[in-house]
Amino acid sequence: MEGFFSIEARDPGSLARAGLIRTAHGTIPTPIFMPVGTRGTVKAVAPDDLESLGAKIVLANAYHLFLRPGPELISKLGGLHRFMGWKGPILTDSGGYQVFSLSALRKLSQEGVTFRSTYDGARVFLSPEIAVGAQVTFGVDILMCLDECAPYPAGREETEKSMGLTLGWARRSREAWGGRGGALFGIAQGGFYPDLRRRSAADIAALDFPGQAVGGLALGEPKEMTFEAIETARSELDPAKPMYLMGMGTPSDIIEGIKRGADMFDCVIPTRNARNGQLFTRRGKLNVLNARHKDDPGPPDEKCSCYCCRNFSRAYLRHLHQNREPLFLRLASLHNLHYYLDLVTGARESLLKGTFPCYCKEFYELQEPVD
Repeated sequence: MEGFFSIEARDPGSLARAGLIRTAHGTIPTPIFMPVGTRGTVKAVAPDDLESLGAKIVLANAYHLFLRPGPELISKLGGLHRFMGWKGPILTDSGGYQVFSLSALRKLSQEGVTFRSTYDGARVFLSPEIAVGAQVTFGVDILMCLDECAPYPAGREETEKSMGLTLGWARRSREAWGGRGGALFGIAQGGFYPDLRRRSAADIAALDFPGQAVGGLALGEPKEMTFEAIETARSELDPAKPMYLMGMGTPSDIIEGIKRGADMFDCVIPTRNARNGQLFTRRGKLNVLNARHKDDPGPPDEKCSCYCCRNFSRAYLRHLHQNREPLFLRLASLHNLHYYLDLVTGARESLLKGTFPCYCKEFYELQEPVD
């Protein structure tokens, strides 16, 4: 897809770069973090909140939307953008992670995956063609191939079999897509065997998708294995295409991913941790539920410009949580999403200015546990 992705600046000391992804619903500056709206909504946060935060793209999950309310209804109501009230770009994950996480409820074959619906227990079949067709029907900007992710730890034979299934599904996904609507990304797997990871990435690159993703990470493996897998895959993927690190993760994961050439990130951590009272600050993680914050008049982060920090204290947030007030979910989620979006925006600006190493150094120097 000519003009889909362009690179504006590179860091000479790493693989980090700043770029632009152009879609029908807007241009996405990279590196970028995608708030996760699994069922067509980012939990506790409205689309106008996301716009105010500076979000440029959101992620939804095709597996869940395929099951409920279904592609036909979403299409009838004007497509996923209109259905969820979000005007910007949308990426949909195909359901590959659910193939992995719901292993007790599914049966794999070359044809696809048969599973029991998590909603009503009904038997459902999902193939690469069905997954692509659903995402095209949703009218999204970026689609993902159906893939299969080997667990950690997994033996070599199991990993290689899983990798082969993913490649076969990628070929079928590309044929089913045929350039009709949005940009399809292939997903490199291969577990934590460098030669398999390298082969998978090379095979995906050869299929010439508009974009490429690295999957099968953050499954409980040591961080050094995560980063080695990213570097191995990156060595074989097309550097002219955007690279998406799926499900990564913590603030330091994002910084390290950017260093290794990643352009796109998503994770449920900002909103999930917010619901549990854990807030991200420039100095580290803050557990606002701790008793020490009972009468604390300060904001979660005195240098943060988000709506929550500009208007509310740690004591008030703790009070809201103790009394199960829904406002806590919104305020904490707004703060964490602001932190993540500000993190990637800062990284991008530093790349454009040529100061990315200084940005990374300052990030790590400030990271001290608040509680």
